Amino acid sequence: MAPPGPDDLAALAGSPEWAAAFREVPREHFIPEVAQASFMSGAPSRWIDRDRDPAGWRAAVYADSTILTQVDDGSTPLTEEAYRPGLTLPSSSNSAPSLVARLLGLLDPYPGDRVLEIGTGTGWTAALLSARLGGDNVTTVEIDANVAERAVQNLKRLGIAPNTVVADGSGGWPDGAPYDRVHVTCGAASVPYAWVAQTRPGGAIVLPWMHGGRGGGHTVALTVTGAEAVGRFHGTNAYMLLRGQREPMRAIDGAERESTASVDPRRIARGGPGLTLALAGLLPNVTVFANENTGMDGSVRGVARERAPGESWARVDYWPAKGRFEVVQRGPRDLWDEVESAYLTWIRWGAPAAERFGLTVGPDGQHVWLDRSDNRLDGS
Repeated sequence: MAPPGPDDLAALAGSPEWAAAFREVPREHFIPEVAQASFMSGAPSRWIDRDRDPAGWRAAVYADSTILTQVDDGSTPLTEEAYRPGLTLPSSSNSAPSLVARLLGLLDPYPGDRVLEIGTGTGWTAALLSARLGGDNVTTVEIDANVAERAVQNLKRLGIAPNTVVADGSGGWPDGAPYDRVHVTCGAASVPYAWVAQTRPGGAIVLPWMHGGRGGGHTVALTVTGAEAVGRFHGTNAYMLLRGQREPMRAIDGAERESTASVDPRRIARGGPGLTLALAGLLPNVTVFANENTGMDGSVRGVARERAPGESWARVDYWPAKGRFEVVQRGPRDLWDEVESAYLTWIRWGAPAAERFGLTVGPDGQHVWLDRSDNRLDGS
């Protein structure tokens, strides 16, 4: 049996054009000697070391795996000994090929298109874009100078030279505007308007929209119509946030108010992506998490938090042994009551699935809509 290689990833590419690019740009040139691999198949994550286990390293590289390449913005070594799950912050990675292929497929560049990429990372996706369009047509922006330098070296090994810029990608790169396509490799809780302003009418912006700030997000493909960009959601994802949009956890002051939930929080935890987007639209400045621990004791915890400069917070807990839904809230807003109301609104709409929702980004901010772009959930 032949060892795994670029042909294995080309099978995930989704189109003959991208398959050719996946073959032309071997992923192995963009992966460090030691890294952590997480597999889309659900197999356990594991550390890979090219010197100690070259076959295992190569198998992980040419699997559908996300490979962690930096933690704590480089202040902590990328080693198994230094890494602390839950405490060490992943800050750069090489995304799973199936996720890369999905975003590139939605990007759908034409020959000659000029592309702005936000988040160079290891340089692999910039290389894939360059293989399709030529390096002169690709500008890739990376906020971390050390990450950018390693990416440039990775690209040089293959003779690929896109325009690599060290800057905060939330501002785009106006020197090269207008662009035909904007390819975003990191999560955005709020889509920077600079990306819209720097894209020509009819151009596309494809990104992981991480409204919750952490955890899962949604892939959105936007088309620029002039002063705005509008488009629908296309499945879920999980990406690292733009560094400037990371929101530190803040202490919420004020007396706690205890009550009992009206809606079974398990219903909210099981609502899926459609409910997640409805909550994002109806409560645009609130992050909501609801997790059901069905594998152990059947407990559920839901948390709602008003984003900066918010002052409200809520938590609901369900324990089967107690048989009740305990709510604790702080701040001027009763956030869990608002979450319940939004959930019931979504139910009255017929519990629409994620595919019916879309996003508009304009000078006045971002707005989630249902079915039509003029049906904004925030009423604006």
